[in-house]
Amino acid sequence: MSSLLTNSTAMTALQTLRSVSSQLASTQTRISTGQRVSTASDNAAYWSIATSMRSDNAALAAVSDSLGLSAATVDTEYTALNTVIGDKDSGLTKLQALLVEAKTAGIDRSKIQADVTQIQAQLKSTANSATINGINWLSIDVTPSSSTATPTSFNLVSSYSRVGSTPTIGTITVTTATYALYTTGGSTASGILDTVTGNSTTGFASVSSLNIGSLTDSATDQAKLDGYIAQVTAAIGTVASAAANLGAVKNRISTNTEFVKNLMDSVDRGIGQLVDADMNQESTRLSALQVQQQLGVQALSIANNSSQSILSLFR
Repeated sequence: MSSLLTNSTAMTALQTLRSVSSQLASTQTRISTGQRVSTASDNAAYWSIATSMRSDNAALAAVSDSLGLSAATVDTEYTALNTVIGDKDSGLTKLQALLVEAKTAGIDRSKIQADVTQIQAQLKSTANSATINGINWLSIDVTPSSSTATPTSFNLVSSYSRVGSTPTIGTITVTTATYALYTTGGSTASGILDTVTGNSTTGFASVSSLNIGSLTDSATDQAKLDGYIAQVTAAIGTVASAAANLGAVKNRISTNTEFVKNLMDSVDRGIGQLVDADMNQESTRLSALQVQQQLGVQALSIANNSSQSILSLFR
């Protein structure tokens, strides 16, 4: 039956065209965004998971930045400790050699002391210079109850994880007393190089304050020299141990840094599996839908024109 009021063919064609246009718009959105799930309405579950994963990746990026700063801090302190240990021409190693040389009978120890004084000043300067971002673990302030005192420990952020809704921040704890060469603000110095040790026989002195300029070849003074040599030797061992500890921390930070970067890449890949569009598939779908749209327009045009044939009945 032909009707002027109801054109069922045109209505069917219109519905088909509307469906095709909707699918075409969706496909064009996926192509323009590169995502098949770009809003919660596309797939609420996948969108929610992807959003949480993106949030986790942002936290991991912050951890990566923090690890970079921690690595710079540890490297600065590590380099300074190695400089303090020195070699045959500098540092504690050179100081030890000078003290052994001072054991030589008849030698002018005042001239040796001139070199010792310069090494002591250089050790202090090295410790004071080991500062990055306002942090120094080698020359610390231990003033009791002071807001400006160096913290007894530092927590270096090393990892981030989340189970359910509970995040966990992993840290590497560094105790400043382990690396302190010099201290200020305390009742007595407690750093590796400024702690006064000894006894009535060997004398009382610290590595940073020992003075051999007035010592002679007497048995008493020779005993003091022996005490100083033992003190510097012990200091070399302690500083080397501190450097080895920092070296282990440095390696751990390096390993964590690489792991965090790989983990971020894995999370990115996981997000992509959930929400990224397959561009090959979308390209094929776009071509097909464009053809369907053109055919839909043609079908609607034909359906609309069919009513024109009714006019011929009234001629």
